[in-house]
Amino acid sequence: MDYGLVKYLHVACVVLSIALFLLRGGLQLQSQAWREWRVLRVAPHYVDTVLLGSALWLAWRSAQYPFVAPWLTAKVLALLLYIVLGHLALTRSARPGPRLLAFVAAVLCVLYIVGVALTRSPTWHF
Repeated sequence: MDYGLVKYLHVACVVLSIALFLLRGGLQLQSQAWREWRVLRVAPHYVDTVLLGSALWLAWRSAQYPFVAPWLTAKVLALLLYIVLGHLALTRSARPGPRLLAFVAAVLCVLYIVGVALTRSPTWHF
């Protein structure tokens, strides 16, 4: 496969994944029953699977690996934090206050991950 094509696929999945998270999080904060819509329950899993697969392929093809390349390590660690915070933000049992805090923190993690990806620096060259 062409590296550029997989990179575009990866970026498209990033945009779609973030959009789906923002949509589900916004609906959750408004106490909307978004889980009744099958597409909002299922689509993120497919998108994130393609996203992860393309990320692994890109890392392999570029020979840049987590815990070797500092910027990629920062992305992986921020991704793990994002997953935990996203789960807390979208869980049914959480109270509204902690859910909002988790949602905002998850969005900040996403912004950090995108910033690291664009600059290839864990500090964004600051």
